[in-house]
Amino acid sequence: MNQMMDRSEKNRGLWLLLGLLAMFSLTLFLIPAFVIRPFRHQSERALELAIAVKRVAPALTVAALLGVLALGLRLWRRSSSVSRTGIVMALVLSVASAVMVRQNYFEWMFHPIAVAGFVSAGDARLGDKEMVTAVRIGRETRAYPIVQMAYHHILNDTLGDVAIAVTY
Repeated sequence: MNQMMDRSEKNRGLWLLLGLLAMFSLTLFLIPAFVIRPFRHQSERALELAIAVKRVAPALTVAALLGVLALGLRLWRRSSSVSRTGIVMALVLSVASAVMVRQNYFEWMFHPIAVAGFVSAGDARLGDKEMVTAVRIGRETRAYPIVQMAYHHILNDTLGDVAIAVTY
């Protein structure tokens, strides 16, 4: 009886560790994704934390995934179908986190402007308070509305014979 109780408590500890590793892996993805959001205030401390987490997350998510896999295999044999669902969910979360921390998901939010359309300065209709980014190369000049640039963040263009990338 005592041996059975020890095994049950040991299994509880393994289940707890499995859940903590899966949540740790998910947290490594969520911290940078939550902190580094466009058009939101980002404090210096929060940004430093997010960048530090983003830097170590690839290695730590692989370590957490290996731990989840090892624990899952150990717990699988003695688990019910409901418990096995928990193991699979922990594994899926860990795999998804390990993949996502290697992606630049911020690029998915913003798409470069494929082809810029321009009007002459006389035909442009801008509000009194609307800002532009202006570029002049030689005799050629272009103005890019900040409202559009804030969403797209980048525009590839050619001014005269010079290829440029306008960013905001």
